[in-house]
Amino acid sequence: MPQSSLCPGQSQSRPLASLASPTSSLSYPAAGAPPPRFPSVATAAASSISTSASAANPARAQLRTASSRSAQIARHLSSSSLSQTQPARSYNTDTKMSSPYTIRKVGQPNTIDHRVYIEKDGVPISPFHDIPLYANPEGTILNMIVEIPRWTNAKLEISKDELLNPIKQDTKKGKLRYVRNCFPHKGYLWNYGAFPQTWEDPNSIHPETKAKGDNDPLDVCEIGELVGYTGQVKQVKVLGVMALLDEEETDWKVIVIDVNDPLAPKLNDVEDVERHLPGLLRATNEWFRIYKIPDGKPENQFAFTGECKNKKYAMDVIRECNEAWERLITGKTPAGNISTANLTVAHSASRISSEQLPPLPQNQELPPAPIDPSIDKWFFISGAAA
Repeated sequence: MPQSSLCPGQSQSRPLASLASPTSSLSYPAAGAPPPRFPSVATAAASSISTSASAANPARAQLRTASSRSAQIARHLSSSSLSQTQPARSYNTDTKMSSPYTIRKVGQPNTIDHRVYIEKDGVPISPFHDIPLYANPEGTILNMIVEIPRWTNAKLEISKDELLNPIKQDTKKGKLRYVRNCFPHKGYLWNYGAFPQTWEDPNSIHPETKAKGDNDPLDVCEIGELVGYTGQVKQVKVLGVMALLDEEETDWKVIVIDVNDPLAPKLNDVEDVERHLPGLLRATNEWFRIYKIPDGKPENQFAFTGECKNKKYAMDVIRECNEAWERLITGKTPAGNISTANLTVAHSASRISSEQLPPLPQNQELPPAPIDPSIDKWFFISGAAA
C-alpha cells in the first residue's frame, strides 16, 4: 500500500529542550540533534461514520433526522474552518466559561518539527502531568486534551519523552504517520485525544483483558457535534469504554461527550449513545478493527467480544490509570524514557519552576505543508461493514 512521505526539504530537527537535573538550566539542542529527554523521576531523585457525501447520505441520516443533521454538518464545517484560522489565544468560543488554557504552535503542520504546546494563564505546562484529570470536585466531569480533530488523518499525540510533553505528529521509520480512509470512514470519527494524569502501565497485566498497558495516557473518543482543535482542553462526561487489543497490549478507548454539547444532558451511560446516536458504537468498533489493514497489518481485536462497557466500568478504568500515573510521577514506578517534568505536582521530584524553562519560540500561524496525495485515497476492506 502507498505510504506517506516527508515533504521535500523538510527538517529533521526537533524543538526540544534537555535538562541535566531538576534544578539545572535548560537549553535547546542543535539542529539535527537527536531528541534529548528530561530525566525521569528515577534519575532525578468524528458524527462518527461520516464520508465526503452530502448530509442526505443514508448512513448519516441514522444519527439524526435529515434536517437536523444537515444543520449539524454546517456547524461542523464552520467549526473546522475556524479551528484552522483563529488566533492561538482566542479558542474559547465553544465553552460557557473562559478557559485558562491556550495553545502555542511551533513549526509548520504536517512536518516533523511541528509542536503544539499548551499554556495555562500564559505559562507553558505539561498536558500529561499539569492539567487535572477531574474538572469538578465531585469527579463527574473530566478534562480531556484533543490531539486529533474529527475527520482529519494526521496521527498526532502527546510526546511522552519531550520536555513539557507537547503534541506532535507521530512518525514511523522517519515518515509522518497518517491513518488511512477505510470506506465509508474519513479520518478519525471523533475528536480523539487523551485524559491528563493517566497512564496505561506496561508493567501491569489487566485481569480481564489478559494484556499489559500500552505505556500511553488513556485514549478518549469525544462524540459531540463540534469539531475540536489540537491542544483544546475539553470538559467531558464519561459514557463507556472499549478494550482494544492492539499488538498484545490493552489500549482502552473511553467514550465521552463534551458537557456543552446539546446532547450531553441526554447521554449519561453507554445505552444512551445507541439510543440517540444509533450506529456510532458499531462504527467505532469497526474503525478500530480495520484502520491498520491498509498498512499491511492484521485486523485488531477487542476484549469482551467488542462490547462497550458502561460508565461505571469506564470510571474504574480511569481511576486505575490515574493511580498508575500517580506511581509514575512520584517515582514508585520507573519512568524509563518518559519525561515527568511538571510545574504543579507538589509531591513529584521532577517538579520545576517556570523560570527553569527555556524560552519557547513565539506562536507561529503557518500554513500546513502539503501531504502525499495517497493519504486521501479510499480503502475498501472486505467484510468491514459486516
